[in-house]
Amino acid sequence: MTKQTGPELTLDSQLCFSLYAASRAVTALYRPMLDELGLTYPQYLVLLVLWERGPVSVKELGDALHLDSGTLSPLLKRMESASLLRRRRSEEDERSVLVEPTETGRDLRARALGIPERLTCGMGLPLDELTELHTRLRRLNDSMTAVRQKEGQ
Repeated sequence: MTKQTGPELTLDSQLCFSLYAASRAVTALYRPMLDELGLTYPQYLVLLVLWERGPVSVKELGDALHLDSGTLSPLLKRMESASLLRRRRSEEDERSVLVEPTETGRDLRARALGIPERLTCGMGLPLDELTELHTRLRRLNDSMTAVRQKEGQ
């Protein structure tokens, strides 16, 4: 029995697979650079938010990273155990937990400064194409977030 598929049911025609494969390839490029810092990719993303914004609530951090608390909480616990960040109750609202980098977490920023340029060079595409891709992916994410929010109302 032969399988018949239309072009819409081929692996290469799936947008989700192209995004998935590209994401895995980019994350693999990060790995050796982050290994030098002793960080995983998710830990690096958390630190990026903290370096940019300073202390933030767990909710704000989850929103920024598009992560739910079930994923974020164990990650933050591991990072706190590694002395990269600290969590504390907000003095203004005891229901809110604030996250901030420790001195160790802040010090990693200086060592991470070259990562974006090294990553860009390692992708093998001209900067203008990478910039356009980034812009389009942000638009896609914004659009999908808006659709999800509209459906959730």
